[in-house]
Amino acid sequence: MTRTALYTGSFDPVTNGHLDVLRQACSVADRIVVAIGVHSSKAPVFTPEERAEMLRAVCGPMLKAKGVELEVVTFNDLAVDAARRHGASLIVRGLRDGTDFDYEIQMSSMNATMAPEVQTVFFAASPPVRPITATLVRQIASMGGDVSAFVPGLVAERLQAQFKRP
Repeated sequence: MTRTALYTGSFDPVTNGHLDVLRQACSVADRIVVAIGVHSSKAPVFTPEERAEMLRAVCGPMLKAKGVELEVVTFNDLAVDAARRHGASLIVRGLRDGTDFDYEIQMSSMNATMAPEVQTVFFAASPPVRPITATLVRQIASMGGDVSAFVPGLVAERLQAQFKRP
């Protein structure tokens, strides 16, 4: 039986922190569905299609090497609804610090009430990626800073092109 996990986020952009969570999630799933949240209230740097392409390019080889299938989708509803739609029995979440924990534990409790058949699994961020957030990466890149320590090479190139200064 295939064990499917859903990993949600904006992935704008995909960071080394996201890769760390996915690497750890390979220990509990045979198939991981990375679900890009698309919400009209946010103004992303990359389109959902661009984010999906980057996720496939940087995450696909890692998951394939671990024998885990990757699917990348978009969603604009509840994570538990996306989990059900894609046959996921797990929702994967990464924790960087206590603030993440406080938020995520509340969310997992709400999700458990709405979908008791879907379990949330938390993975602690590895120390080197703990401070990385997509928001900070976007800010640094938008100001011409070097983000290569925080994102995969392909993503750093795309960010540099996106924020190219005249």
